[in-house]
Amino acid sequence: QVQLVESGGGLVQAGGSLRLSCAASGSIFSINVMGWYRQAPGKQRELVAVITSGNNRHYADSVKGRFTISRDNAKNTVYLQMNSLKPEDTAVYYCNGVGGGGMDYWGQGTQVTVSS
Repeated sequence: QVQLVESGGGLVQAGGSLRLSCAASGSIFSINVMGWYRQAPGKQRELVAVITSGNNRHYADSVKGRFTISRDNAKNTVYLQMNSLKPEDTAVYYCNGVGGGGMDYWGQGTQVTVSS
């Protein structure tokens, strides 16, 4: 089993920045891909960014150039640096980990609210 705990959400004005953290514990050796997803009210959960064990990164078009995903293997933590935030970035952000055999793990989510 893998446990994921997010932190770092909050309220920020448009144009501001936030950094989300996702601390992983448990059978973390099984995790191949880590990522961030978000879900706004009334909308489906969507991919924001992912990073592989080989440090390959992929971003949603809506956040390219503004968000950066990174990982600190020594701390078993994945980060999402969010700059130039927009009101449309408002959502609950979830950390995700995908392990061997397609096992899917999720954190509890952290709220990000961007005011205009």
